[in-house]
Amino acid sequence: MQIEPVSFRDTACIRITSEGATALVALHGAQVLSWVPADGRERLFLSERAVFNGRTAIRGGIPVIFPQFGERGPLQKHGFARIREWRFDGEEKGEAVFVLAGGGSDADWPHPFLARLRVGLTATRLTLALDIENTATAAFAFTAALHTYLRVDDLSQVAIEGLQGCDYEDSANGGTLHRQHDYEVTFDNETDRIYNDVVAPLALIEGERRLDIEQDGFGDTVVWNPGQHLCARIADLAPDDWRRFACVEAGQVLQAVVLGPGEAWRGSQLLG
Repeated sequence: MQIEPVSFRDTACIRITSEGATALVALHGAQVLSWVPADGRERLFLSERAVFNGRTAIRGGIPVIFPQFGERGPLQKHGFARIREWRFDGEEKGEAVFVLAGGGSDADWPHPFLARLRVGLTATRLTLALDIENTATAAFAFTAALHTYLRVDDLSQVAIEGLQGCDYEDSANGGTLHRQHDYEVTFDNETDRIYNDVVAPLALIEGERRLDIEQDGFGDTVVWNPGQHLCARIADLAPDDWRRFACVEAGQVLQAVVLGPGEAWRGSQLLG
């Protein structure tokens, strides 16, 4: 593995190269912005209208959601981890390690913690592991996700396999509860579903192409695409961008993780 500090759109990043594959990780949010396996085809979607100002979230790639998913709590939407500067902590066991420490002095989040994002790369696979450690003297609860934007050529040709039989909360339709009976999840319009108790491997299928998706530690999977009408109202997306990505997010959303003092939790996602 080779690691090189670079700048992308005036943002400090780390470029990882391994076995002919590359990944680009911004220190802002420890956000993976690009993943190009050895075959040379970009697998992540990054909006051309994404804002790189060091203050707001970057639209696309793999944002780290912590300590709150969405608006399910008192904090800003999706928490603060994706808009803070992380520290690159070097390479450990073939993984690039990024660190965020905080709490105590934060009015919104008074719980001392240590977060680590570990990024592993091979010719065909990208792995991310999010570690959360409670460094406080009291327990705290959190939700988290890896908000993965997967690049596609034509969303109408895309299906997600592996969620059959799972229950889900349909956030695009008032949070109603349903069960996934069809073998494939397809995208006809706005899709915003939180599947729980996901244990089987998933796959994104687009024509003859297949991307395998696995997760561990995360109990939920979020499948999201804004659809045409919502996309048109999102400033950092072009009107037709909804056709070019599908979010398949490893998440711990429906049941918060509770960590006692000194305890740690890990959630991971594998793409390849």
